[in-house]
Amino acid sequence: MITIFTSTYNRAYILPELYQSLQRQTCRDFEWIIVDDGSTDNTEQIVNEWISENILDISYIKVENGGKQRAINIGVQKAKGEYFWIVDSDDCLLDNSVKIAQKWIDTLPKNEKFAGVAGTISDRSFKIIGSTFDGEYVDATSLERSKYNITGDKSEIFATEVLRKFPFPKFEKEKFVPEALVWNRIAKSGYKLRWFNEIIYVTEYLPDGYSKNIDKILITNWKGYSLYVKEVISSPMDLKNKILIGGAYCVRGIKKLCGIY
Repeated sequence: MITIFTSTYNRAYILPELYQSLQRQTCRDFEWIIVDDGSTDNTEQIVNEWISENILDISYIKVENGGKQRAINIGVQKAKGEYFWIVDSDDCLLDNSVKIAQKWIDTLPKNEKFAGVAGTISDRSFKIIGSTFDGEYVDATSLERSKYNITGDKSEIFATEVLRKFPFPKFEKEKFVPEALVWNRIAKSGYKLRWFNEIIYVTEYLPDGYSKNIDKILITNWKGYSLYVKEVISSPMDLKNKILIGGAYCVRGIKKLCGIY
């Protein structure tokens, strides 16, 4: 079984779209864990209504606001699924996404070090986010993405036991750590992903989302961001990406010093 995980904060206005897309899945072999990160809207009410409908296997956990990455740590510990799939509250899946994901999971060789699989993300018009490779799939670590032209957001589905070995670090008075920090740690430990060329995830970058506000989020969560950059610089990632990530860090550092964010 796959655990689909969603961290949500005041997203009652759009969370029903994700619920509807999960209802339409051609394969229902999944649970849905929702960690409500301190919402003040009616998220709890609508999720409890869905639970009472008994259409999907839903677990709802409400916590004090602590950020998405702390919510992921909670979800990973609660997960019953062998694989863990993060699906954000403002995004949705195609009708056969779970079936496609399970198909690719079943292809993973048992005698090699794989952390999971990763599919393609599109926007609402089904235009692929970023770039990809030719062919059906590539086996590579997260640190080898540029080598195979795997750029932009992708939808990773990790083995739950692997994520339990690599929890997100916590920093006092901070609520955000780049997800790539943990994905890179998994890669440095030798775990590969099977990247496949099928769309399984549809995204929309909303004004209140992480992507639209990334500068402010990284600057106000400087310890976590600095740790990510430090580990990138010391990683086997290609030099070009190290320079790009290091350069962006310097620019944001100047903004932080000037109070611009």
